[in-house]
Amino acid sequence: MMRKWRTLATLSVGAAVGASASRQWSLTGKEEEAAPLARVPLVPVPSVHASTELTLSRPSGGAVMKYGFPSLSNVRTKESYVSSYDPRTRTPAWVIERLAGDTLGGTADRKCCDFKEDDSVHVFHRATNADYKGSGLDRGHMAAAANHKWSQKAMDDTFYLTNVAPQNPHLNQNAWNNLEKLCRSLTKCYANVYVCTGPLYLPRQEADGKLYVRYQVVGRNHVAVPTHFFKVLILERRGGQQGVELRSYVLPNEPVDEKIPLERFLVPIETIERASGLLFVPNIVRASGGAVSAIANK
Repeated sequence: MMRKWRTLATLSVGAAVGASASRQWSLTGKEEEAAPLARVPLVPVPSVHASTELTLSRPSGGAVMKYGFPSLSNVRTKESYVSSYDPRTRTPAWVIERLAGDTLGGTADRKCCDFKEDDSVHVFHRATNADYKGSGLDRGHMAAAANHKWSQKAMDDTFYLTNVAPQNPHLNQNAWNNLEKLCRSLTKCYANVYVCTGPLYLPRQEADGKLYVRYQVVGRNHVAVPTHFFKVLILERRGGQQGVELRSYVLPNEPVDEKIPLERFLVPIETIERASGLLFVPNIVRASGGAVSAIANK
């Protein structure tokens, strides 16, 4: 656990742990439209709308991507989610799914699903089940299977290895599973819950005082083992209320004591943007058309 906090401290996350912070952004005119970006240290983004640059292969993809694309490379659409695949790490860069009360129930059975290669990825850049065998790591879902019981095909699609990253078994089966349950439970309070999940490869200070990014690779295809994982939640309020609420989490890819509240892993959204190379705030502000409350720690 000490290693986790030291790593996060290098990204100024430590300042967020144990403190409460909330920001409000609103749009009332052209001048105010630029204000949120001025207050948040973000890399400038193109003025084009990402959604107009891509054609999604499934109609449902448009609904999932309501708040734009964090990046535009190697985007793929499945029955239950949209993702961007990183051929260098053999893992997804991000996966976005939409959860709602009417999509969580159903008759889909996990016992009928098997992890499988994604034939849409070139064989040179593809992870296989053999890569995980004997690694001591789980095939950790980014879009959780339990989020998509509404359709057997939707659940099946979550078992593509393009939706998977090597994950510590204790994390996967405990704290990470609890975070996935939290995402589902929020559908009782919010109209829609958009979830973006992905891996992180964060630097750590070593004995010589320098920062290094080091991570394990597994299998013949050298599948990268992330140092951390993130989840960004975009919560749409009920009753036609304008604006959305943001919650963003970072967990280390190692055993996490279940007694630690998940709120302790809340971080500012720009922390994930800087670490991942992705952008969320500009698209969210543009698409929400109202106030955005970003909760760093509750």
